[in-house]
Amino acid sequence: MFTDLHLAPRAANTRPLTPLDLLSRTLEVHGNKPGVAWRDHLWTYAEFGDLVARMTGWLRTQGVGTGDVVSVILSNRPELLAAHFAVPALGAILNTINTRLDPQDILYILDHSGAKLLLTEPATHAALSDCPVPIAVLCEAPDDLSSLNFFHGPVPGLDLTAAITDENQPISLNYTSGTTGRPKGVVYTHRSAYLNALGNVLGLGLTQDSRYLWTLPMFHCNGWCHTWAVTAAAGTHVCLDRVEPALVVDTIKARSVTHMCCAPVVLYMLLDHTSRPMPHRVKVAMGGAAPTPALLAGLEKMGLDLVHLYGLTESYGPVTINDPGDNAAIDLEDRARYLARQGLRHVSAARARVVDDKGNEVPADGKTQGEIVLAGNTVMAGYYRNREATEDAFRDGVFHSGDLAVMHPDGQIEIRDRAKDIIISGGENVSSLEVEATLHRHPDVLFAAVVAVPDPKWGEVPCAFVELKENGTLDTATADAFCRQHLAGFKRPKHFVFGALPRTATGKIQKFKLRERARSRIAS
Repeated sequence: MFTDLHLAPRAANTRPLTPLDLLSRTLEVHGNKPGVAWRDHLWTYAEFGDLVARMTGWLRTQGVGTGDVVSVILSNRPELLAAHFAVPALGAILNTINTRLDPQDILYILDHSGAKLLLTEPATHAALSDCPVPIAVLCEAPDDLSSLNFFHGPVPGLDLTAAITDENQPISLNYTSGTTGRPKGVVYTHRSAYLNALGNVLGLGLTQDSRYLWTLPMFHCNGWCHTWAVTAAAGTHVCLDRVEPALVVDTIKARSVTHMCCAPVVLYMLLDHTSRPMPHRVKVAMGGAAPTPALLAGLEKMGLDLVHLYGLTESYGPVTINDPGDNAAIDLEDRARYLARQGLRHVSAARARVVDDKGNEVPADGKTQGEIVLAGNTVMAGYYRNREATEDAFRDGVFHSGDLAVMHPDGQIEIRDRAKDIIISGGENVSSLEVEATLHRHPDVLFAAVVAVPDPKWGEVPCAFVELKENGTLDTATADAFCRQHLAGFKRPKHFVFGALPRTATGKIQKFKLRERARSRIAS
């Protein structure tokens, strides 16, 4: 009886899930509410909707339509937020590019994605002299009419969801940091982005009174989907040109910021800048390296309440959350140990399990290591133009994160190591393979191996072990200068160690021994 055709989904009761509906609803209900702040400017959601409409109209005149990729290299400014709605409103796919990448990586992404056009600003445009994709440069400020300006002009009609015919159609294309060589293009869908955004609203407690400071780059997993989440809650987006301690602190005070997300390095920068308490408490969601007792003590004095998140590009950002809330331990050492855990999944996220090499869940004893695997509604569709990598990542019916962890008796996961030798420096993934390949290009280098070492400011930094060829004369200063020529700043090794590399009987470099050496060297 319940399979009768008259009970099947129909237009009246089935609508594709899309984050664009979140803005549509906010415009209807909260149009007069403050929506976006930037520098000295403040726009209501209705005015932000006009900005989105102008951008959508302009993109349409450039021939952008269903299935096209629009790339952007922008700082955290209103137009980047608007692009999260304007581009998919045409059925197109948004590709946000890391502003810290070197030109070669950017050109690779533009070519691989098949980008139809590229939006930049003066600060990010200078490094792209040989770009084969049409470039449009945005204005310096809202009142600057000398360049492309979406803050002024006629407002064309806009139906945000007309082009969304399938909730599983792509909404964005986010490239990994190339931790296994070339960056992989991760495809996000409207449905999963919608679900993860709502999960973030509940997980971080976002409301109409929330004022979210954009210290986290919007180019990073679409700002962990907070571009859509804050909009869903009708909170205020507080855009930030750059992450400078004085500017962050002043903005928190001036805009009465309630929430922000960042990598540990941002928090260390704030503590180096000031220890004075904020005029109100701020919830800070952090991803990356585990917090230290010293960091927690400093944040407590400043009035910043820390939440620890875990996720990947492939999981739309956060998949688990560790928020001790009112149950936080008084002792800083105990609190640090607890917050080192990555927590439990939030309400709409994929299920996170820790399994052994046979796919069986490891005992929840806080000791037995296994790999974190995910399965659920907030896992990527796959890697763009890379069937082999997609099938490998989804083998055995789950997504393999490559992260090694333990499961605690209370169900929380805690990462103990990172497969594939990922180095997380300042919240950005650094491929040890890429750094090693760069060092191998130097004529004096016989072998090179790069591992992560702890760093009080950046969380982790690369440490390069280099074995020279006979008669090689490469030293630290020369190696650093060579890396400066070929690597982005956050990818360069901060330490160099010269000498023979330990190997197995089959000639494989024993990186676990190098990690031990590196940590001992840094500690001494």
